[in-house]
Formats: sequence, structure tokens, C-alpha cells
Amino acid sequence: MKNIELYHLGNVPWQETQLIYHALAYLGRESLVLVSPASPYVCIGYHQDVTHEIDVEFCRENNIPIFRRKVGGGAVYLDGDQLFFHLILRKNNPAIPPSKKGFYQKFLQPIVTVHHRIGIRAEYKPVNDIIVNYRKISGTGVGEIGDCIVFVGNLILDFNYEIMSRILKVPDEKFRDKVRKTIEDNLTTIRRELNQTQQAGWNEAKLNALMAEEFGKLLGTFESSEKDDELISKMAALGSEMIDDAWLYRKGKSTSMRSVKIRSGVAVQHRMHKAPGGLIRADFEVREGYLSGASISGDFFCYPEDSIAQLESMLEGIATTDIHTVLTEFCGRRDIEIPCVEFNDWMKVLRA
Repeated sequence: MKNIELYHLGNVPWQETQLIYHALAYLGRESLVLVSPASPYVCIGYHQDVTHEIDVEFCRENNIPIFRRKVGGGAVYLDGDQLFFHLILRKNNPAIPPSKKGFYQKFLQPIVTVHHRIGIRAEYKPVNDIIVNYRKISGTGVGEIGDCIVFVGNLILDFNYEIMSRILKVPDEKFRDKVRKTIEDNLTTIRRELNQTQQAGWNEAKLNALMAEEFGKLLGTFESSEKDDELISKMAALGSEMIDDAWLYRKGKSTSMRSVKIRSGVAVQHRMHKAPGGLIRADFEVREGYLSGASISGDFFCYPEDSIAQLESMLEGIATTDIHTVLTEFCGRRDIEIPCVEFNDWMKVLRA
């Protein structure tokens, strides 16, 4: 059996940090990629609506690109102070646990150990967090792309809390200040946890080497690789699709957070609910007791990724009295997994 490929790419143009793992997954090439972006950008989750989540005008004015990935989760600000790892495994790889929760628990352990080795007592917290003294210190997510499972995450050397709060779309500056303080109180970094003497021994190359070593303990010997013509060509093809407004703005642009009555019997609803597995937003029309045009977004994780589109289709044209029945059917499906989002969470955003 061929060894898993290892790509030590270092600092590269921002778009390559996203396109490479998408390309490797579609090509079915099992890999570990270690990389960081040469310039800042914003990355939103597969299910998110960019117009709800991001201050697009601010990003344009400050030359901060926005990218929609094909993996769930929330909007994040990314720059060269974050060292990314991308683990791409075929779905039939025997090393993969049967559940996504089990996957996180197994494959986050190398990153927990890396933190231990540099002097930070990090620990795993379900579903997909690594924490230090109740603060998150690594952002991670798992998605299914092509025939592969893709696990993405980072070592956070430092973090720009101010810019993160600024790129988000919020109702007012008072709320933005609260967001910034909350992020700073709940997200820590390697530089924040280590003093200058402790930091001196670690750089990007050494930290990447530690990640490769720890993942190797789970997956065996890696095959050192460089981008070849097949991979470069696939990245270029995906770039033409994914670095495009049609892909970025694929969700609707409604920003209403209330019920808007159009006429008797017709209203447009906007609902939000924070489930344990993430924030859920739902926009839909109720016309004479029937649902129409449901659009669901949020920062939850969903496997497979098109399951939310299936739910939207199941809701189209149903009577409001049948929402319970439809959600019972959807939540009972064994081929769909949405960690820590349950039937009652869906009812809170879809009950008309």
C-alpha cells in the first residue's frame, strides 16, 4: 500500500492553502499538508451565508479576500501566524473511526501532544476543541470531499482579535466590542501561553516537523512529496470555480431577523438558534400554512455536506403542521450525522 504523501509547503499564496486540500481530496490522494498563508484572508464554512456572517465591504476596502470552503464550521480570519495542517484520508481507510466524534478524538491527539511537547498543557474537549485553561487554542473541522475525509486545523502562534471582530457582520459597535472581548477571553495562542524564553526554541519548521512526527505515529511513514502536474492542474480548475462570486454568494442574501408580514396569510421568517453543535439560521416563507423557499445556514458540521440541501428540499411545500414529521424522518436517518444538533434544535428554528 502506498504511503501517505507529506507536503511541507511552508508559506504560500493564501488561496493555495485552501485549494490544495480540496484538490488532493478530489484526486483521492491521501496526504498530510503543512502550510501557512503569505497574506491574510477570511474563510467561511460551507453552510454559511457570507452576507449574514461577514462585513464584506470592510474586507473589500482592506483587501482581505473571502473564501468559501467545502467543509462546515464557522467564519475565521486566517494569516501567517497560523500554521495549518490538512489531513486527507480515503473514506475506506481502516484507520478512520466509524463516527466523526471518534475521528476528532483520535486525530486531534497529535495536535494535543504537539502542544504538550512545547510546554502547553492542552487537552481535548468534545466535539472538536483543544483547550488550555478553558480557552480554545486550535481551530479544526472535518468534511467529506469526493471519496475522502478531510481534517483541517491549525497551530495558532498568535491571533489578531481586533481584525477578527472587525470582519464579522454585527448590528452595532457596542456588540462588536463585546464580540472582541469574548473572543479574546475564550481563544488563546501559543505566544500567549509561553514566555519569550520558551517561545525562542520554536519556529514554523520545527512545529511542522512535530506535527508530521505525531501524525506519523498514527498513520505510519509518510512519503515526502512536491506538487506535481496533476495536482497543480486540479488546483487551477478548482480555483476558477471557488474564487468566484457565484460560489461565495451561493446562499440567499436575506438579513431579516424577525417575522415580516407581507399580507394576510403570507409572512417571511428569520430564525436563529445556538445549538451545542453550532449556530443555526433559517429563512423561509409561510404562505397560507405552507412552507416555501427554506434556506438553512450556520456554523455547524454536517456529513455528508449536501444533507442540508436535502432537508431544504424535504421542507419545500409542506404544511406547517407536518414540520414535526419531516424533522423526525430527517433526524432519524442513519446516513446523516450532524454532531450535537438534535431534533429539538431544528424545531426551534423551523417551527412556523
